[in-house]
Amino acid sequence: MTDDVETATAAALAGAEVVREGYGKDLGRIDKGAGDFATAADVAAERAILDVIRAARPLDAVLGEEGGRQGPTDTVRLWLVDPLCGTLNYAVGNMLVAVNVALRDGPAAVADPFTGEVFRTDGKTAWLHHEGTDTPLRPTAATALVDVNLDPPFPSAPGFRATALLAHPVFMARFRPRVVSTTLALTWVAAGRRAAYVTDGTGLSESVHFAAGITLCRAAGCVVTGIDGAPLGPDTRGLVAAADADTHSLLMTMLRGES
Repeated sequence: MTDDVETATAAALAGAEVVREGYGKDLGRIDKGAGDFATAADVAAERAILDVIRAARPLDAVLGEEGGRQGPTDTVRLWLVDPLCGTLNYAVGNMLVAVNVALRDGPAAVADPFTGEVFRTDGKTAWLHHEGTDTPLRPTAATALVDVNLDPPFPSAPGFRATALLAHPVFMARFRPRVVSTTLALTWVAAGRRAAYVTDGTGLSESVHFAAGITLCRAAGCVVTGIDGAPLGPDTRGLVAAADADTHSLLMTMLRGES
């Protein structure tokens, strides 16, 4: 286990502790525009995460959802931090949230504040870290559960509409839909708890919201592409993360409008 994996894990756990302690409290909302907002827990969790990263890697830069980019401008080592993925869930008393910490092109960790689980990877292998034990993540499509993100924006419409996928007769016959707007959806694909995850969007591979989950899925052996089947990159549209090639191929057939 590399030091960067341990740093990512410690940082994610530090953020998770703050999120857990703030749960159920009246934290108020910090308006970010366009219906988006943060809570005091988002800000405090990011601060706790940055404290861990700065102590372990003082020469690295950090891009946080709440605080933006901080640290040296001449380093290639950039940590991507989403201190509370699922703020809307959290604000209304729903525990489906995650804390994301990823070193760009390197290790990553996603912590579930309420189960104590940390899904982590060195970029090549992925594990579930729980109560001091690491268990390899083994994706499988056996559940037939597919999480589909229905949150706006929808940059690929009308070519791609998540609602149309849910209404596709093959989808209805083969899968059962779930809607979870959180990085937990990606970690569950890597862990074999979901068959796939589908979302629209742009620039997801280097997004603080998605980078950790994408890294985990890749390391676990999932098939990860854009909604058009293209490899992920700065200009890729959307994201399809599937437990195996057969599930990915079937979803791509539906997304392309083929029978």
